[in-house]
Amino acid sequence: MSEGPSSSEPRRFHYGFEFTVRGVWDDNIFLTHTNKTSDYYFAIEPLLTLGFGDIQGQSRSYLRLDYMPSAILYVNHSDEDAFNQLIRLEGGYNSGRLRLSLEQDVALLQSANLNSFIDTTGLWANTDASAPTRMNIFNTRLRAQYDLTGKVFLQGEFDSYTYFYPNNISDYTVSGGLYIYYNWLPKVSVGVGGTFGYNWVDNPTPNQTFEQANLRLNYEATAKLGLYASGGVEFRQFDGNRDTYSTPVFELGLTYYPFDGSTFTLAAGRRIYNSGFEPGQDFTNSYVVGRFQQRLFHRLYLGLAAGYEGSNYFAAADNVNATRDDNYWFIEPSLDVLITRWLSAGVYYLHREDSSNDDFFSFDDNQVGVRATVRF
Repeated sequence: MSEGPSSSEPRRFHYGFEFTVRGVWDDNIFLTHTNKTSDYYFAIEPLLTLGFGDIQGQSRSYLRLDYMPSAILYVNHSDEDAFNQLIRLEGGYNSGRLRLSLEQDVALLQSANLNSFIDTTGLWANTDASAPTRMNIFNTRLRAQYDLTGKVFLQGEFDSYTYFYPNNISDYTVSGGLYIYYNWLPKVSVGVGGTFGYNWVDNPTPNQTFEQANLRLNYEATAKLGLYASGGVEFRQFDGNRDTYSTPVFELGLTYYPFDGSTFTLAAGRRIYNSGFEPGQDFTNSYVVGRFQQRLFHRLYLGLAAGYEGSNYFAAADNVNATRDDNYWFIEPSLDVLITRWLSAGVYYLHREDSSNDDFFSFDDNQVGVRATVRF
């Protein structure tokens, strides 16, 4: 439960531990179009945080590790029990003119949900598979920023991400970028630059090369409002005879604390992924998700999360007919109460639905859950 902007007051060493237990009724555990199967399950989700330096404000040097294993235990379908692990390592170094940052995310998943540290209830489903699927994700993000003058700075970027599907189509991508920024106003910076990368994909999907040209905007009006936006176009080439594929790409992030105890976040984006289940195909993925939380009477938290994701498949190789389109959305209202400083409990309802022009991948799913969290 968010309390507003984090304090940037540094401490030398940080540690934290949370332990969450959820009890959930799910009316479609296999995410099927017909013959839905329901069951109850329990989720056990401890979270360990270790840090050194300015892990909250991140304006000084810091190092942080978060680790969350998750056990999903079904009442009537124990063969569907799953054990997921989320690991995040991040750090930063600031010498004045030079700033370095590193983020490493690892997700070892045995279910159909694309979970994250801020989304443990499964808001995003793996619509490419639309079934309980093993998947391992490894993402590395490195940034180096150097001030050339008081108004101009350079940012170098390196990214590496892997989507590993046992017995299906896995892929690995590396990319690098260079951007020049200008501090247009005291709270506004604008940038321009390009990103270049190479994408290795398992057969029969061909390997791919891509280039992006992007414009960027950073806006930090106050501690209550922050905005990041990036937009441009991507050009993608394929090993073989397939023509270059061009498409818009963008990324948007907004954080807003309008009132005491209120939090609103908005994220949106569009990028290209390799399909793990459609041979010789990629897909463009466009998404938007918003979250709102309001604190009432000091202890009661009302929450609402909603999102949409559109996936449009296209051929990455000759003689491939790609016609699949998916439209996925979800909504999740929730109510939580802070019983003591270290104990909270709540209830939520999650509806998620995928409408595909291939009925095999369409599904709708309803979940009702109760949860309790202990914090140390």
